[in-house]
Amino acid sequence: MESSDLFNILHNAVEAQYLGKKISQKEMAEKLGVSMRTYQDWRLGNSKPQAVTAIFKMLAELDEDDLVHLVKKISKGMHYDKADTSRERSFR
Repeated sequence: MESSDLFNILHNAVEAQYLGKKISQKEMAEKLGVSMRTYQDWRLGNSKPQAVTAIFKMLAELDEDDLVHLVKKISKGMHYDKADTSRERSFR
């Protein structure tokens, strides 16, 4: 599987998490702290972050429970809008 496929799968998964709200490439790029052009290139497979292949290979070594635990651990360390507690979170 190519890294562009993974970025597209992840983008779609994030949209699903936000109850199907379409998320533009610009919005996703801002969330990730990269330019829209960079994010577009990742999704098209024209370029990829240097570590992406290694990260995906490492994640593939984990079983499902470990993946869930890891994602929860990462999420706790990231900044999110604590004021917005509803399921219909805005994408910021």
